[in-house]
Amino acid sequence: MVQPNLLEVDWSKIPAPADDGAAAHLVGMTIPPVGLVATDDSSVTLAALPGRTVVFGYPRTGEPGKIGLVDDWDMIPGARGCTPQTCAFRDLFAELKAAGARHVFGLSTQSNGYQAEMASRLHLPFPVLSDEKLVLTRALNLPTMEVAGLTLIKRLALIIDDARITHVFYPVFPPDRNAGDVLAWLKENPV
Repeated sequence: MVQPNLLEVDWSKIPAPADDGAAAHLVGMTIPPVGLVATDDSSVTLAALPGRTVVFGYPRTGEPGKIGLVDDWDMIPGARGCTPQTCAFRDLFAELKAAGARHVFGLSTQSNGYQAEMASRLHLPFPVLSDEKLVLTRALNLPTMEVAGLTLIKRLALIIDDARITHVFYPVFPPDRNAGDVLAWLKENPV
């Protein structure tokens, strides 16, 4: 199936993910010293970043006009919406920074090359991190799903303060509201 318009989604026709408890253990965890390659060609070690960091994770972004990963992608709870989620973080980036986020990152298990194309196409003002080898995903035991033989991160957002996870948004639905929810939380919980 060819990917439809990736930004125009009728969320009432998409199944919402259920809270399966797969992220309940994350609050209070210390981020391990894992380096991840970023779309700006840097290596980012989240554990080494001082202050408040926002990381939003997602299964995978699609490419307009390209064949989808699986025909029923939209019917997998929590799968659809990576591009709208990412664009919402892009659009609220300045406000997130003003509300105390020193760093904002996207995160998926897609390759850096794939992510770099997406970051350029969507004009992202922040880097996207590749956990293609699942090092951070496994170290934190992030919620995942298996689709077409691939391990994908379930949609979530992490607030990290000085390498410790202080808040988790999970499950996230609809995805295009996640950045607004994160912004509201940042404003209610200043550093």
